[in-house]
Amino acid sequence: MREVRIRDTLSGAVQTLDADHEVGIYACGPTVYSRIHIGNARPFVVFSLFARFLRSEGYKTRLVINVTDINDKIYTAAARAGEGSAQFAARMTAAYVEDTDRLGLGRPDAEPKATETVDGIVELIAHLIEGGHAYESGGDVYFRVRSFSGYGKLSNRRPEDMDQGEESGSASLKEERLDFALWKSTKEGEDTSWESPWGAGRPAWHIECSVMAERELGASFAVHGGGSDLVFPHHENEIAQSEAAGRPFAHVWMHNGMVDSAGEKMSKSEGNIFQLSEALDRYGREAVVAYLISGHYRQPLAFGKLPMEEAVARVERLRNFFREHPVGYTAWIEGGVTLSPTADPVSATGGPAGERVAGFLDALADDFNTPRAMAEVFELVSEANRTDIPNAPAAILHMLGLVGLASLAAGDENADAAAERMMLERQDARAAKDFARADEIRDELASMGYEVRDSADGPRLVPKS
Repeated sequence: MREVRIRDTLSGAVQTLDADHEVGIYACGPTVYSRIHIGNARPFVVFSLFARFLRSEGYKTRLVINVTDINDKIYTAAARAGEGSAQFAARMTAAYVEDTDRLGLGRPDAEPKATETVDGIVELIAHLIEGGHAYESGGDVYFRVRSFSGYGKLSNRRPEDMDQGEESGSASLKEERLDFALWKSTKEGEDTSWESPWGAGRPAWHIECSVMAERELGASFAVHGGGSDLVFPHHENEIAQSEAAGRPFAHVWMHNGMVDSAGEKMSKSEGNIFQLSEALDRYGREAVVAYLISGHYRQPLAFGKLPMEEAVARVERLRNFFREHPVGYTAWIEGGVTLSPTADPVSATGGPAGERVAGFLDALADDFNTPRAMAEVFELVSEANRTDIPNAPAAILHMLGLVGLASLAAGDENADAAAERMMLERQDARAAKDFARADEIRDELASMGYEVRDSADGPRLVPKS
């Protein structure tokens, strides 16, 4: 069992995970007011693979990724769609599960929803009021920020720089502008509500994660994760709510960088999104996963045609390796930790292949450094292409399985599915006389290792030699 170290956002120090206790990981999932974009997929991939690695090292691990299905933005989006907010949130939740299922990384151990946690939310708010950390005002309940002396310790912000944002409640009802809403009374046009000691209403943003994390992992757990855009106000407010109530909360804070599009953070509100489902259709799941682990999780990741084509080229290089060096792959089981039946990673513990595996695992143990780990994979691929290295294919397959890419050894089935969809899109573009788009798709297919051959019987895909 390796010592696994993570750089903690709160302290700035490198913290070692406790191997003697369960590593509970709570990662903030989506607010389901639209279909998720590829930036939303980054924390899902990072924390799913981090949990997979920990399990492979023998750590008892529990991964929780929540769904926020009560939110101001959901009411707005549902009204725009002409749907009830509950039905709309349920539909978007189902789409989120469908899209992330296609990543092929399995599901988290628990996926709690805010709507399923309202009783615990009401209980925590009542406790905060009793302790003087919160107050009722006009049917809303607000957290009294200055009652918590540690406020700002995660984001290192001064009070005058703390803008809680548009979801923080009504300024006219607050004692101070810094305060943020815990509970909001039902407003005109809102079609869902829950009963509480303060009247009909619903939870505000932030409070649900304090409750869901404690319910699933206990009051004190190992790792709290999410996108770096959540450091303030979301995670700062989670700390305040939980610690003010006497709960110790997370030991380590682990934040992934944002996915940037044309130099700007990708966000639904900015309108510069690229839906995950669209990326999967166009590039295939392996390329999307390879792209999302191509940079260190803490660093921003540029998104665009060039980075995705580079990811496609990397997975095609790996797929080509297995074409030349077939390995006894059938399937990964138990979340990708055990190979079945013939590609036994134990056989690769010695020699050059074993050294590369050790370097790969050491990189993941050192603040989950996926680009350094993947460099070990490609070094071994290069070495094995030049000379015979015992157990190299099994070693490479073992490493790829830990980052969700073992399917590259299974042949072309997954690539063919994505390429076939793109060929159909090319046909549609040609039928619509959009020849520029048809040529663009042809070039994308070429970057994936395919050419389209048109014949009297229609187009067909042929792998490039």
